[in-house]
Amino acid sequence: MNIPQFYIDEIILSALKEDINYIDVATDYLIDENQRNDAYFVSKADGVLCGLEVAMRVFELLDDTFECKTYFKDGDEIKKGDLIAEFSGKTVLLLKGERTALNLLQHMSGIATATNRLVKLCEGTNAQITDTRKTLPSIRALQKYAVTCGGGKNHRFNLSDCAMLKDNHIDAGGGIINAVNTLKSKIGHTTKIEVETRNLDEVRQAVEVGADIIMLDNMTNDMMREAVKIIDGRAKTEASGGITDETIRGVAQTGVDIISVGAITHSVKAFDISMKMK
Repeated sequence: MNIPQFYIDEIILSALKEDINYIDVATDYLIDENQRNDAYFVSKADGVLCGLEVAMRVFELLDDTFECKTYFKDGDEIKKGDLIAEFSGKTVLLLKGERTALNLLQHMSGIATATNRLVKLCEGTNAQITDTRKTLPSIRALQKYAVTCGGGKNHRFNLSDCAMLKDNHIDAGGGIINAVNTLKSKIGHTTKIEVETRNLDEVRQAVEVGADIIMLDNMTNDMMREAVKIIDGRAKTEASGGITDETIRGVAQTGVDIISVGAITHSVKAFDISMKMK
């Protein structure tokens, strides 16, 4: 993983504090603190694994005697019944970390799996699948990492990465021409400008003013095909808005460069993985 360890640890520790408080009334009153157990993760579905290092780190932070052996890595395709990892440690700490580890592992694997499904649906076209800023608070980097494990690309991480003019920016900023020209007079040379467009007239304005990326928001496939012709390679084209598994292939075939899908982070289904004690 290319995410700083302190970032991951901060997320894990916050989650553990939320879940454990100061006592686990089931585990602490039931299990001797010196007892040890072996355990394992097993897949209960087919998909793409992501977050295994994060899940293992949960137990490492709890138990300095924790040991593990992993059989897959992030980005691997796994099948129902696959043994993902085996590990051992203090029983009370395995039990206390179980839900936090699984929450992160299942969520990240769900994102990777959903992304990979869309990537495969667009094979043979020019389109790349990207995420959005519609992420859960505090774990954006983990979610965006999961997108890359599924074969997708990352959109901007935050508001500093790109000057992206959405409909409200445009309406409040005096229209596309005025808004882009105002930005160009102030931003640095490394900052790109993306403009959201709602119709072909706005597409023409975005091309005229020299936008770097033009978003085609909630347009029909016919409109997007026409927009791609109008833009004619003078800017990157991004399709966005309500795109599903059923519609994404048609969108990709319009010739757009990018398809951004918020659902792969904001409403993804958790991937089914279980932890079992031996």
